[in-house]
Amino acid sequence: MFSMDEKTVPQANLIKEGTEATFMQDVIEASREVPVIVDFWATWCGPCRTLGPALEAAVTAAKGKVRMVKVDVDKNQMIAAQLRIQSIPTVYAFWQGQPVDGFQGAIPASEIKAFIDKLTALTGEDGGLAEALEAAEQMLAEGAVADAAETFAAILGEEPENAGAYAGLIRCHLALEQFEQADTMLTAAPPAIAKAKEIEAVRAQLELARQAANAGPEQELRAAVTADPQDRQARFDLALALHAAGKVDEAVDVLLDLFKLDREWNDGAAKTQLMTIFDALKPTDPIALKGRRRLSSMIFA
Repeated sequence: MFSMDEKTVPQANLIKEGTEATFMQDVIEASREVPVIVDFWATWCGPCRTLGPALEAAVTAAKGKVRMVKVDVDKNQMIAAQLRIQSIPTVYAFWQGQPVDGFQGAIPASEIKAFIDKLTALTGEDGGLAEALEAAEQMLAEGAVADAAETFAAILGEEPENAGAYAGLIRCHLALEQFEQADTMLTAAPPAIAKAKEIEAVRAQLELARQAANAGPEQELRAAVTADPQDRQARFDLALALHAAGKVDEAVDVLLDLFKLDREWNDGAAKTQLMTIFDALKPTDPIALKGRRRLSSMIFA
């Protein structure tokens, strides 16, 4: 199921120096066969000197499943302007002639690997791991926890540092309320993926699950907040109860109100709890997107 015939691509073809004259051929046209990562950098950029070699190492390790083009923005200002590059390092990924993903700034090796894994999944040339991961997620969503765990474990057997599968296996423990096993797996996460977004998300989910087990009665806490709108602790406890009841959007609203009322209360507990909730959600979740925007507007008001 997970076997894959690796391509053999000469090193010289994996990583190239890009120019305005060759950009169409090396990036746009080449991306119709394999994803192409474009690293926009400059000689005077400190973070670029960290990110560049890390990207090159990851691309080399991918053994031809992705390629990389390095573009010096000082020498290729027209490309930088057309793609609206406002800061460096900036990385774009192209597939089928179109930009499909990207990020700014230097990021850890684990996030670089996750970035490349996502691109590999687009091509369907990862030996079936992406399909298996999607199937396992579907099983877990439908409540087939044992089947999901077995599939996540099989993926890890092929790729021990697959952050999505590792996090998925931990979420199987959470679904069974096996908090200690989940905590043990988090502690034992391979260093290469310990800080991956998927692992950080499940870490937040574990914290929220533990809080839910001790959440107070929602109606009593609503009454307490109504009786004394200045009661910070009651507001915070109400947010915990709402989240435990699956009312995530309401929990976020209550915490934002608490932050507005007293952002410094209990060492900034409202903001900390909000960040835990946001981290536990998918980055594209509307609740997370809206909540982060509202929190930022309050912080910088």
